[in-house]
Amino acid sequence: MTLNREGELRLLSGTANPDLALRLGENIGVPLSPADVGRFSNGEIRVNIEENVRGTDVFIVQSTSQPVNDNLMELLLMIDACRRSSAHRITAVMPFFGYGRQDRRTRSREPISAKLVANLITMAGADRVLTMDLHAPQLQGFFDIPVDNLFGNRSLAEHISMLELDNPMVFSPDAGGVYRARQLAKYLGTPLGFIDKRRPEPNVSEVVNVIGNVKGRTVVIVDDMIDTGGTIAQAAGAVLELGALAVYACATHPVFSGKSKDTLDHAPVRSIVVTDTIPVDNPPRQTKIISVAPLLGEAITRVHENESVSKLFE
Repeated sequence: MTLNREGELRLLSGTANPDLALRLGENIGVPLSPADVGRFSNGEIRVNIEENVRGTDVFIVQSTSQPVNDNLMELLLMIDACRRSSAHRITAVMPFFGYGRQDRRTRSREPISAKLVANLITMAGADRVLTMDLHAPQLQGFFDIPVDNLFGNRSLAEHISMLELDNPMVFSPDAGGVYRARQLAKYLGTPLGFIDKRRPEPNVSEVVNVIGNVKGRTVVIVDDMIDTGGTIAQAAGAVLELGALAVYACATHPVFSGKSKDTLDHAPVRSIVVTDTIPVDNPPRQTKIISVAPLLGEAITRVHENESVSKLFE
């Protein structure tokens, strides 16, 4: 069978998550193309693609995780370098999309950071974006190019189902994440609940109410990311006070910023399951990391061969 390809596939990586990029290459059977990504003496980023990409189908793997601004700039420069080197098509593979939380104006004189970043990626020359678990699905509409937003729920569900939890129940730590939690509950065949919380200021949350009967159940809290760990710790304490047997937590993106390790090390959570969209040097003691390389690898192969990616959303 003749495949409808967009030129030869090239896989490039910035410095944000080279281990995931290597696993992706092994998964799809394509070695990483050499690229020199470094710094000038004044801190400016320099990029040189050390392989011919003319007429090729380029996939640049780069999460915009910490240091966010450096990693974002690396991605933009790598896209520009490939565009100016006559790549046929450029896909920005962003396992974690930074700046996704400021997607609207909640107060006067605020930017809509997610829209600005989407514009920068488009103007740099990307033809499409492949990402995972955007903070809000509507962020896809900020781009004027195709966006494939994969979900980590299936990978997380496969791991959680192997734990054979006693009387499990899936919980969203806030009302905005109910759709995500509903998907996981569907995969696991469990009831669904959520936490009603408020945020008096950024990175600070307070539990107001618990929606759902947790007594005698093992609660699985699911979110798109774990940042400072405060939301997970507070949610775990709230459901345990109401009679939950135990608490497990899972999320696609292990941001783990600030004092998250200390917070989660002391949180009443038996296990924290995350993926490798962001590299973690010193995770909380309960952390289990699973790889999304097989999922991203299949998506890259389907995009390259101009096949449908919708199967991966089921």
